Amino acid sequence: MDKYKVLIGLEMHCEISETNTKVFSGAANTFNDTPNANIRPVDMGFPGTLPVVNKEAVRKALMASIALNCSQPEYLYFERKNYYYPDLPKGFQITQETKPAPIGIYGELTYECNDELKTVRINNIHLEEDAASTDHHTVYSTIDYNRAGVPLLELVTYPDFHSADEAVSFLEAMRSIYRYAAISEADSRKGQIRCDVNVSIMDAALDETDENNWGTKVEIKNVNSFSGVRDAINYEIERQIELKETNKYDEMEQQTRRWDEASMSTIYMRSKVDAIDYKYFVEPNIPKFKIDPNWIEEIKKDIPMFALQRKEMYVRDYNLSSYDATVLVKEKAVSDYFEETIKLGANPKSSANWLTSVILGHLNKYDLDIKDIFLTPQMLVDLMKLIESGKISSKQGKEVLYKVLDDKKEPAIIVKELGLEQIGDEDTIRPIVISIIDEHLDLIEEYRKGRNVFDFFVGQVMKQTRGKANPSLTAKIIKEEIEKR
Repeated sequence: MDKYKVLIGLEMHCEISETNTKVFSGAANTFNDTPNANIRPVDMGFPGTLPVVNKEAVRKALMASIALNCSQPEYLYFERKNYYYPDLPKGFQITQETKPAPIGIYGELTYECNDELKTVRINNIHLEEDAASTDHHTVYSTIDYNRAGVPLLELVTYPDFHSADEAVSFLEAMRSIYRYAAISEADSRKGQIRCDVNVSIMDAALDETDENNWGTKVEIKNVNSFSGVRDAINYEIERQIELKETNKYDEMEQQTRRWDEASMSTIYMRSKVDAIDYKYFVEPNIPKFKIDPNWIEEIKKDIPMFALQRKEMYVRDYNLSSYDATVLVKEKAVSDYFEETIKLGANPKSSANWLTSVILGHLNKYDLDIKDIFLTPQMLVDLMKLIESGKISSKQGKEVLYKVLDDKKEPAIIVKELGLEQIGDEDTIRPIVISIIDEHLDLIEEYRKGRNVFDFFVGQVMKQTRGKANPSLTAKIIKEEIEKR
């Protein structure tokens, strides 16, 4: 592997969600299990139908462009990409290419891979309509037009990745950005994310900045999971290395392959020339429109702090471990929940511990979102204050938290119902300690001889108070009373 350098480029397709309607039609833009339920004549390419641009889809596309540090065009154009496929009945796709530029060009993104920061160059990001989806059965195929016309962002990178880990880490970072900015749910289970992967290898000793040194590019189409991207890249790297080692690499043509999960291999589909002639031309039914700079500034204000920046802040300002910070920022709702507890006066480390251990464990166990649980940030802060004040122990706090999650009652009510509130009053505990010591004066001499009778006295106090005596305060009082004797 050290003999060769891998060059990987990605084309990431992500559907924009929560725009009410599709990008050019009035059909609902919602996931629907019922085939062909969300359709309008324009989605089917019926004659006489005209597209109307969805402003919210454009706004979210511009937000993605800004987040990727791209340049935005002065005027927005749409173009026709002409090709025929059964799931594209009108024979063309409304998309963006070069006239004058798509919604974002020449950006970059810094992402984290294996605790190391890396930067990838973005060639462009553009807004287009998705095609319908085709399901292939044994002797027939079916087409579902629910997906036809759904707003789709296509992000094209330069071949700046050198391993499957880097490529997948970038995709995870992009999914996080889409979710944080509410651009998309980015849910692969709903088919909202798909990737084309371009892989080539070259001799490691050569200069990769010279494109003449690059190897033959192989495109892997429509990989629909991040694990699939990882496996497809690793397989293709090994396949191409084997061709190199057997002197067959130079015979390999530029080609398109698909990832087959059953055989865990890429399978040849067709040869591919450098540029397919899609006969692009400006979409005649959508006039160009000027993008107001003031609108761009308004959109910038709506862009939240993303996961990587939040992680850096948590480590820097709250002294959290890199691992805990990574867990907290993975989902924006969890990160927002954590930050709300800080605003309410919680100790950051304590809040992080409760979230990363008990609460997220509960969410994962029952496949819940943090927005679904009864426990509010204020309730978590109240529970932590009960522990910090000594009214309940940490062990009891965990018991209370589980009951809050299960019974949907506030912490103070659970504490009262379970009778867990500790006795933290010295005037109440000291008479109990004195009485127990007076009943066991013979143990005082044993204590002086070095025998450990301390735990016995603590146990007796806990027995009389039914475990409600504050342990640290109890120990302090016992020690003081023994030393008096």
